[in-house]
Amino acid sequence: MDLPIKYEEKMRNLLQEDFDKYIKSFEEKNYQGLRANTLKISKEELRNLLGYSLEDVSWCETGFYYENERPAKSPYYNAGLFYIQEPSAMSTGAMLHIEKGDKVLDMCAAPGGKSTQVASKLGLSGVLVTNDISATRCKALLKNIELNGVTNAIVTNETPKKLASKFKGYFNKIIVDAPCSGEGMFRKDKEAIKSWETHKTEFCCSLQREILHYAKDMLDDGGIIAYSTCTFAPEENEQMIYEFLTQNREFELVDFDKSSGFENGRRSWLKEDMTEDVHIERAGRLMPYKIKGEGHFLAILKKQGSPKNIDIKKIKPTDKKMLSEVEEFFLNYLNIPIYDNIEIHKSSIFSIPNGINLDGLRVVRSGFYLGELKTKRFEPSQAFAMGLKKENAKYTISFSIDDENLTRYLKGESFLVDSENEGWHLVCIDKYPIGWGKVQKGRLKNKYLAGWRI
Repeated sequence: MDLPIKYEEKMRNLLQEDFDKYIKSFEEKNYQGLRANTLKISKEELRNLLGYSLEDVSWCETGFYYENERPAKSPYYNAGLFYIQEPSAMSTGAMLHIEKGDKVLDMCAAPGGKSTQVASKLGLSGVLVTNDISATRCKALLKNIELNGVTNAIVTNETPKKLASKFKGYFNKIIVDAPCSGEGMFRKDKEAIKSWETHKTEFCCSLQREILHYAKDMLDDGGIIAYSTCTFAPEENEQMIYEFLTQNREFELVDFDKSSGFENGRRSWLKEDMTEDVHIERAGRLMPYKIKGEGHFLAILKKQGSPKNIDIKKIKPTDKKMLSEVEEFFLNYLNIPIYDNIEIHKSSIFSIPNGINLDGLRVVRSGFYLGELKTKRFEPSQAFAMGLKKENAKYTISFSIDDENLTRYLKGESFLVDSENEGWHLVCIDKYPIGWGKVQKGRLKNKYLAGWRI
């Protein structure tokens, strides 16, 4: 492996007797993983359905290793049954204790791995605000939120400072998967090696300090920040956490279960003048020469006090007279009542989790996107279909995995179907929704989202 000389010198000094093991780990294969989306399917159901040779990821109860497969080509991926994720990256969401009803913020969320993992744990309760500062990366984030059937998420494209101006003291849990120098990904990503520079850690530390500063302001008393990186650099990990804790005395490091492969945070990697005992060993590291995965760092920071449960709901409810077409759609085609906290943005219909007031923010998606108001009718969205279960719909069309019409549907084609009912049908693979179709005189008018077609 052709590593930068200065990087090799740095790692030899840090790892000492483990350095040769680290270098040898570059000869090993990259580990590939996928995680069951438990909003839609259990881990064991997914194992049986895919029929792959899968191995459990020890630190993530919903995670698998896979080899020699192309899961992104599986139609079950189009049904949002799993998320493809590097195994070590699953550890942050796995170790963060999420309770039903929590208000969670993922500050640097794209492409959405940790957000979809948190959403599974929330089980459609509470609220998830998932944010990325990059408008381009937010596109992938939004698709993954919708593909996974997450109905309680808000997607924003904001700076930490702007978020903090809106959400002061609001969240119970915050994930800071911080931008970092990426040293832990060198085995998997050769481009990360090419982009490594001696000053990159300094640049990343500046970003990390800023993000942590605003994260603490958005955390409710008694809340938790999960801080993670995919780098080995002590400046971005143990030293960053030490600095934060000594400047914010209301926080403490809390331990988590490391029996699955984590080693303790390294006290020896602190600077000589960092002499206070902040229990840095309570942080954790995944080292690629010890586990099946890439390098990862995790620290769980808890704020003292009892929750204040601050709310920022809208005062004005939407005029229900404007929602007659939506109510008619629910009545005619669904077996569930209309959602709460319905709002109209121009012609778009959303169910806003917790009725949050988002005024003043750059919002990519303000909640569960139900569809569009057209002239005297309502047209449901792709996101709406993905957030439903088959039994929620009055009329459905189901294809088996090997049905040629399934491929035709995913390509956006229209074709004849065997249905006695006219109007909107929820289209499924087996029992798992993948989109909408509208049946007219026995022909399915394809409503699969154009941007998702194969």
